Amino acid sequence: MSKPQGVWTNEDTALILIDYQKEMFEGVASETPADVIDLNVRLLIKAAKAFGMPIVLSTVGVEMGVNGTTRQSILDELPGVVPIDRSSMNAWEDEAFLAAVKATGKKRLIFAALWTEICLVFPVVDALKDGYDVSYVVDAVGGLSQLAHRTAIDRLAHAGAVPNTSLALVTELFRDWAGPLGDQAREIITPYLGEVKALAAA
Repeated sequence: MSKPQGVWTNEDTALILIDYQKEMFEGVASETPADVIDLNVRLLIKAAKAFGMPIVLSTVGVEMGVNGTTRQSILDELPGVVPIDRSSMNAWEDEAFLAAVKATGKKRLIFAALWTEICLVFPVVDALKDGYDVSYVVDAVGGLSQLAHRTAIDRLAHAGAVPNTSLALVTELFRDWAGPLGDQAREIITPYLGEVKALAAA
């Protein structure tokens, strides 16, 4: 059962992005289409940057020659951010990744990853065990099947992580149109909603 966590703020939170690579996008077969996942991940990145939140980015199997690097549309939002490449399915078991998370100094982590049932579930469960508060962004992730994705979502919720959606999370982080982050939020959300409409019409 989830412990009470209250609303999330930008001050105490880091964004953790795992395995947004070509091969993983191609395998997505759950409810949120790959192009919508891409859009929502980019929204999360833009919000984290605008709101001063640290970002940790990881890939799997690039140095081994198994997979390509992070999708270019996502990398374009992260100039200067170098992905932490791993061989492990569970990013939490990678020393460099774990060190990067700890270096953020944040105890509340927002996770998004491909695929839901593997590269999202494993590190989230371990982060919870290690005392972090964790939220995961349901419409910025996807699995190899709808059953695999939904089972993973259920597992995460039972473990105590908090589900959210991308736009709802962004509004939770800045909170008030008249507040200090309102202008930055408007600059992010207005074009995002335009992209959402364009995808829906395509």
